[in-house]
Amino acid sequence: MTPQVLVSVRLKASPARAFEIFTRDVALWWTPNALFRFTPRSPGTLAFEPHEGGRFTETLANGTVFEIGRIRVWEPGERLVFGSGQETEVEVTFETVGAETRVTVVHRGWDSVPDEHVARHGFPNAIFLRRHGEWWQVLLARLREHGP
Repeated sequence: MTPQVLVSVRLKASPARAFEIFTRDVALWWTPNALFRFTPRSPGTLAFEPHEGGRFTETLANGTVFEIGRIRVWEPGERLVFGSGQETEVEVTFETVGAETRVTVVHRGWDSVPDEHVARHGFPNAIFLRRHGEWWQVLLARLREHGP
């Protein structure tokens, strides 16, 4: 099985609104993590360019824009797929569950990141994936707090 992180949360919002909160409001709920920074000078302000082929970026305080990845799938209210760094991919789905929306994040591609890569911080694979999953749990809790 390919190593991946899978985390989900329920929001009291429609799938369209949950997608909007996840994408348009990313700078409001995404908190920096000292272990998993996109640039050495983080934190900056995150943003998605709202279309397939658009960029997921971090803009630093000095105005420098760093491209984190490209948006591979942009289906408002349903699905978002974007690159995260050069090696990994994040897929986010938005599914109606009663009066709520389940937002599920699958962060995959870790098997393509060498064990000695700086992003792994020297952690064995199982510990690295657990830490990364814990960070996504924090992010999705913040997403829920920011919600409607």
